[in-house]
Amino acid sequence: MSAQRKSDILWAPWRMEYILGEKEKGCIFCTRMKSQEDQKNLILYRGEYNFIIMNKYPYNNGHLMVVPNRHTSDFESLQDDESLEMMHLIAKSLQVLKAAIRPHGFNIGINLGEIAGAGIDDHLHFHIVPRWSADTNFMPVVADTKVISEGLKETWERLKFFFDRNTYPPLCSYLV
Repeated sequence: MSAQRKSDILWAPWRMEYILGEKEKGCIFCTRMKSQEDQKNLILYRGEYNFIIMNKYPYNNGHLMVVPNRHTSDFESLQDDESLEMMHLIAKSLQVLKAAIRPHGFNIGINLGEIAGAGIDDHLHFHIVPRWSADTNFMPVVADTKVISEGLKETWERLKFFFDRNTYPPLCSYLV
């Protein structure tokens, strides 16, 4: 094997913060929802029953989560109003992401329970992951590195602008 060149080294410094960083006590979603520092906490939108937050360690640029305000891991315990708003906020997120960053498609999903892959298994949440035709490449396979093309702060500002503009058709009266 030849000596490694400087250009062969791939950096993903934000991952070390997650890997080595001190883990928060309590529920990170509840803590962030109670705070009023939306930009710092990456919260883009607050509904009556749910909120939209960016994933701090995204799979792709624009990776969002829709989270109920109420602390629960039991999907079946969601009240009708919570579920309805959650679905509307997923649709609102799709509208904003399409307008702001123009992905070619999306993965939308929920992991219930640690065994299902939930990194935060005590507070359920939907993931909305924008996808592009070129987002699957050799980087994760060869280098164990994911390339995120824009910083979290810049992405938050870009998406927040679209959430605040609210120029697309409202999905229901309580979201206007």
